[in-house]
Amino acid sequence: YSTWKRTLTRRAREAQMKRFCKAQAIQRRLEEIEVTFRELEQQGIKLEKLLRDEGGNPANQKTQWMNQLLYLVQKKNSLMSEESDLMIAVQELKLEEQQWQLDQKLRCYMNREESLKTPEERAAEQEILVQLLDVVNKRNVLIHIQEEKRLSEL
Repeated sequence: YSTWKRTLTRRAREAQMKRFCKAQAIQRRLEEIEVTFRELEQQGIKLEKLLRDEGGNPANQKTQWMNQLLYLVQKKNSLMSEESDLMIAVQELKLEEQQWQLDQKLRCYMNREESLKTPEERAAEQEILVQLLDVVNKRNVLIHIQEEKRLSEL
């Protein structure tokens, strides 16, 4: 029993650490996207100013600037899509952590002998179970959103 308990504790710590590292990586990427957004915005402003100036620029130069502007818009849209995916991943990590915590609380109640539980403990166990089901349903909704997004991109 003690070996089994240590193994479960170790696996839980590993899973928690993995979620933490993933959250840090997501946060770093979100910060990178924010910086790239600002850079793209500055480039877009410069191109718009060039396009609005009627300073006798050749038509092919204006076409080139317009193409660059369209490329910037495509890149920004791509980054926005990635940012959206990352925000969903953040929500999923939060729900995963919440599910783990609720699962730990539920295990404590379920490990007690049923005849020794007080009515308050039974009610608390039931409430945790309801919360756990709510978290699982929220995770299911996120997965559904990701699947719809993936299918719409195809």
